[in-house]
Amino acid sequence: MKKFILILAALPTIAAFGQSQKALQYPETKKGDVVDTYFETKVNDPYRWLEDDRSAETAAWVKAENETTYAYLDKIPFRDALKTRLEKLWNYEKIGAPSKEGAYTYYSKNNGLQNQSVVYRKDVLGKDEVFLDPNTFSKDGTTSLGSLDFSKDGSKLAYSISEGGSDWRKVIIMDAKSKKILEDTLVDVKFSGISWRGNEGFYYSSYEKPEGSELSAKTDQHKLYFHKLGTAQKDDQLIFGADQKRRYVGGHVTEDNKYLVISAANSTYGNELYIKDLSKPDSPIVTIVDNFNSDNMIIDNQGGKLFIRTDLKAPNKRIVMVDVKNPTPENWQDFIAETENVLSPSTGGGYFFATYMKDAVSVVKQYDKNGKLIRQIALPAVGTASGFSGKKKEKTLYYSFTNYTTPGTIYSFHSQAGKSAVYAKPKVDFDGANFTSTQVFYTSKDGTKIPMIITYKKGMKLDGKNPTILYGYGGFNISLTPSFSIANAVWMENGGVYAVPNLRGGGEYGKKWHIAGTKTQKQNVFDDFIAAAEYLIAQKYTSSDFLAVRGGSNGGLLVGATMTQRPDLMKVALPAVGVMDMLRYNTFTAGAGWAYDYGTAQDSKEMFEYIKAYSPVHNVKPGMHYPATMVTTGDHDDRVVPAHSFKFAAELQEKQTGDNPTLIRIDVKAGHGAGKSVAAMIQENVDIQAFTLYSMGFKALPK
Repeated sequence: MKKFILILAALPTIAAFGQSQKALQYPETKKGDVVDTYFETKVNDPYRWLEDDRSAETAAWVKAENETTYAYLDKIPFRDALKTRLEKLWNYEKIGAPSKEGAYTYYSKNNGLQNQSVVYRKDVLGKDEVFLDPNTFSKDGTTSLGSLDFSKDGSKLAYSISEGGSDWRKVIIMDAKSKKILEDTLVDVKFSGISWRGNEGFYYSSYEKPEGSELSAKTDQHKLYFHKLGTAQKDDQLIFGADQKRRYVGGHVTEDNKYLVISAANSTYGNELYIKDLSKPDSPIVTIVDNFNSDNMIIDNQGGKLFIRTDLKAPNKRIVMVDVKNPTPENWQDFIAETENVLSPSTGGGYFFATYMKDAVSVVKQYDKNGKLIRQIALPAVGTASGFSGKKKEKTLYYSFTNYTTPGTIYSFHSQAGKSAVYAKPKVDFDGANFTSTQVFYTSKDGTKIPMIITYKKGMKLDGKNPTILYGYGGFNISLTPSFSIANAVWMENGGVYAVPNLRGGGEYGKKWHIAGTKTQKQNVFDDFIAAAEYLIAQKYTSSDFLAVRGGSNGGLLVGATMTQRPDLMKVALPAVGVMDMLRYNTFTAGAGWAYDYGTAQDSKEMFEYIKAYSPVHNVKPGMHYPATMVTTGDHDDRVVPAHSFKFAAELQEKQTGDNPTLIRIDVKAGHGAGKSVAAMIQENVDIQAFTLYSMGFKALPK
């Protein structure tokens, strides 16, 4: 396997590189005179006009910025070599875990460079056929498959599609045996699963279509509907959400088809929980949890006995059981008690599987239906295991295992014998034995110990000259656990270091860890990230001249805040689909639901001042030498609207001092990331790595 080695440019080349930046001309971005007042403080918003994603002016600005960015990227001499290697490494067969539905076994497969993975099925004789090919949904690969759910007997299917990466979906209903479309497509579905009630119809969730732009206008009243087969969507039954205004509502039917479970929330943390007996046509919706102070989910039932995963009185989560006749929290009894590690449970084969995070890596334990520990499951190595789920009658379950040097491998698991076997191991042109992952614990500003996994090629010298990507998230109770990435593999082949700290705000150590990075403690997250960079520099993995910081969505906010607070710390900043205007994030789409983590500028004067002090758009200052920056977003992102990135890039281009470039790369017909075509993902990673290395002074990849 051919190895690519990066060559550091000589000083004259670096000087020439710096001179080229001074000649970089950005498109002119007009400034308006919009001023908002928060608690008697006036705040200018000169680029408010970029929030109008339907205007010809915004479209022209996007076109001009992309022309500038791609003209710059086109001149990077090793960009084509990176693309060749990425495509070669990406081109391997990827198979998903199978699932039995009716008379068929279904699974997904991508031959290598297909834009979207294809759904196949196998009959009882073992004959395979293509069942659903999302690559035929659109010519350019920008329409993707979303949710997919079969009726109880497997005879019918409902699946959702996303066009251009939007969170707005369409739902198509099909006869599974003949693959014929059964009726009109459902439209305007958003943030929704699909869950069948028997074979008669299914539940789904959506908002009323907003006034104004469907990509940026506020959506804050979610509703649960039931669609009966053979009827028009306009006649769908409204189940929940008419009188009780909730931002997020979901419903699912238990495996035995006896109960409808409803979850309702106003934020990304904390939910009400309800249940309805489907065996009684006129049964009421019964309240289990009537507040938003805890996260709760029914994961299984045995007749009228419910099993609920909750963090109520258990910050690291536990499973409780309760009789459906008296389901409120005062009647809950521990089934699997809370431990010192965070619990993520699943069920299958009549068993419960407790997957714990221990310092961000997986430990899995198997329990029987009475809560008795059967075994701790032996995993292939240290890393991330996920799956262990299926129907109660299935004795063979499946799980995936991965880490930073091990491509995702699917294992079968015999639930009674407790034996694992390789089901699908990818053949990747990458030898993980040549690389190492090391977990370290470093100290943040306030003395808190933070774990970080650092991955790189064996034999690498700690001389401070290694190109390094520091990747972070730090929010919404989301945990970053080890996983393999083709793009990161190429980065490390080229001598790069990839480092991932588990920042506060995430879920790696439970609710307390999450809360420690929210609202007026949000600065902890940025401090943790800054301390990670300082650790990598102090230990000579890298230096400020060879460090890039990267993150997406809430991680884009992380990068934006870090680079404006400590522009001296890194050479390159790569904020993706970031929440950059923290004073107005809650006015777009479902953004108001993020207030549990962020608070809002309208809450109080204290909250306004705190948020404004770190909001990336509001902390770009003239005369500063900011790192080389490439902002990335999608023009159809209706989760974190692209105006966040547009306004941040405009501020940087206006106020940047010095030679470092400030570019924005805007994917057209792309959203927040889900469903992006393989071709688009490859090109985006090529451009990010090429920009990063070029900005660090690297001039070539050897032939």
